[in-house]
Amino acid sequence: MHLFYAPDIASDFYTLSETESNHCARVLRLSEGDRIELTDGKGYFYTAEISDLHTKHCSVRIIDKRVSIPRDCRLHIAVSPVKNLDRFEIFVEKAVEIGIEEITLLKTQFSERKDTKIERIEKIVLAAVKQSQKAFVPRVNETVPFKDFIGCKFQGQKFIAHCYDTEKVHLKQALVPDSDALILIGPEGDFSQAEVQAAKNEGFIEISLSNSRLRTETAALVATAIFDFVNQPKSNY
Repeated sequence: MHLFYAPDIASDFYTLSETESNHCARVLRLSEGDRIELTDGKGYFYTAEISDLHTKHCSVRIIDKRVSIPRDCRLHIAVSPVKNLDRFEIFVEKAVEIGIEEITLLKTQFSERKDTKIERIEKIVLAAVKQSQKAFVPRVNETVPFKDFIGCKFQGQKFIAHCYDTEKVHLKQALVPDSDALILIGPEGDFSQAEVQAAKNEGFIEISLSNSRLRTETAALVATAIFDFVNQPKSNY
């Protein structure tokens, strides 16, 4: 069943946004009486029946509501966007499909892209949520300077991935299952040594992700996949 985003459901009747209405009526060519699925992005799914089909304001009647239980731990990846935004968007899309709760855009010393409009990123996130049938929409934060971000309070494990030849532990061994994690991923030119030291001073643990040198978006995606693997229910291994 097709899934649509409905962030502000408050009664048994709901009108889809113009974008979602157009997708419902013009792209999918659904009909009145057809049933669709909705998510509010906050943990609930709804089964609904189309009552008034229109390309700009499609109305539906809510038939059923059910809750989706979030996983016990949250993943927050703070990453410096790459110059080629298409590559960064691939990370965002796949990370949402795998499972991530929050993404922060970092401005570092060697960042190639200083500012990124998050509206486009949020659209990628929402499309991936619907594609992968998620009940929660991950949060995307505006670009934050590295030095300001690392001083923010965070309840959970904190890691920084870099390529310098220092004593590091692989993320798979460092992660504590069922514990929140914040992982910093640097730009193509890596974090500066001063940034790595500043992060260590704030309690971040140095980690490796692979024996290979990874591109920024690949490293961020590998970190997402490792976190998901470590936190899979034991019955799924």
